Amino acid sequence: MSASRTAEAGASVDPDPRRWWGLMVIALAQLMVVLDATIVNIALPSAQRDLDMSDGNRQWVITSYTLAFGGLLLLGGRVADLVGRKRTFVIGLVGFATASAFGGAAANAGMLFGARALQGVFAAILAPSALSLLTTTFTDSRERGRAFSIYGTLAASGSAIGFMVGGLLTEYLNWRWCLYVNVPIAVLAVAGAFALLQDSPGHAGARLDVPGVLLGCGGLVAIVHGFGEAESRGWSDPMVLGLFAGGVALVAVFVWWQTRASVPLLPLHIIKDRNRAGCYLTMMLAVMGMFGMFLFLTYYLQTVLDYTPVQTGLAFLPLTASILIGSTQIAARLLQHVPPRLLLAPGMVLAASGMLFLSRITVHSGYATDILPALIPMGIGMGLTFTPVFSTATAGVAPHDSGVTSAGVNTAQQVGGSIGTALLNTIATTGSTTYIAAHLTGPAQRAEVTREGIVHGYTVAIRCAVGIMLLAGLVAVLMITAKAPKSRAAAQPPVPESVA
Repeated sequence: MSASRTAEAGASVDPDPRRWWGLMVIALAQLMVVLDATIVNIALPSAQRDLDMSDGNRQWVITSYTLAFGGLLLLGGRVADLVGRKRTFVIGLVGFATASAFGGAAANAGMLFGARALQGVFAAILAPSALSLLTTTFTDSRERGRAFSIYGTLAASGSAIGFMVGGLLTEYLNWRWCLYVNVPIAVLAVAGAFALLQDSPGHAGARLDVPGVLLGCGGLVAIVHGFGEAESRGWSDPMVLGLFAGGVALVAVFVWWQTRASVPLLPLHIIKDRNRAGCYLTMMLAVMGMFGMFLFLTYYLQTVLDYTPVQTGLAFLPLTASILIGSTQIAARLLQHVPPRLLLAPGMVLAASGMLFLSRITVHSGYATDILPALIPMGIGMGLTFTPVFSTATAGVAPHDSGVTSAGVNTAQQVGGSIGTALLNTIATTGSTTYIAAHLTGPAQRAEVTREGIVHGYTVAIRCAVGIMLLAGLVAVLMITAKAPKSRAAAQPPVPESVA
């Protein structure tokens, strides 16, 4: 092992006294990235009217962001390792704010699509550097649990917060402020980063695995794009099948290349670790179920119960509060005392039970009696899940691999969201179509039967999400065998043997 790597792994025994203020900066940036995946959803109808977008093209407001974000995360994580996490963090913030301003000022649909894609590019740079800064700043087991509980809360509730903020901005200002709002947030985060964050300058002379970038990022883009197209084209469409086949082939070649590259984009020892692989898979499955719930509940509240955008956003507030309780008051306190799977499995079961209760909704359901009682266990369960996933997945990693390891967590989250949205939306659409065909007997009943059919499709998809959540809990039990950290020394990230 080189002396520089030894020094890097063992440096910073005395923690930075400003680290908790630095956590606020990291959390602010992470919140901006996560909520931007959904904040535009509620504003989309207004933007479509304002920019004269067609129904066929409006999906690109969402898809262009998710494609760039999900496809470039591995590259962003490795850039953070090579260039320096703090430097990459600031670059990501400045770029994200610039792209947001460009999108808010969009004069036509093409400008908005381009701005959203550029947001995704800089989000792929920003998200891994934020998580890796958190990983290298907090190494003590007790502090690590508290820090990751805050981060996990944002990761789990950011989508719900996005719906709430998007509703407020759209109703009281206009849809453009759903993008403009990122500019002041990024300015505050940049100022805080320069004042509060500490990090090594990166690795001078290190090379980037260009073939790995082309193969890995190309494969992820194809797969994420395939799931996006499956929503509108169907799973048997030749283009969808071609994207899946091409994406899987590129990822397979990428894995082969990583065993031969001198400086691999994703060192395979990272994903060969049983606990880390289990965390990645648990994260992907949990987000698959969660994103589907967000999507269906948003449409249910607005199209069936006739909620305004603001009312829809506020309806998610108990879910966000429950996630905060599960993360900071339960998971953070237990993380250093119990094995992670004893939080993950109960968390997924609790979230699944809330979803199962939610699957009882009808066109005449009430918020207080049928929705609120489901949101609370769902939120607590998600809080119990995300905190140990983030903490365990990034534990025991050498600092020079923390960026790409963090990118792996974010990639699992992004790919899981894409799969869940496409898969569950297809299930819901199929269920609705079948119900309407079976119950529609005359034109006079069309409106009511259609509403009932839409809700029936939602409930069928939510029940499938329950199964996915339970599968995530089973994966956590079978794959994640890590023990609770016993001491500060146990929480220090050792250098893996494969880099010795």
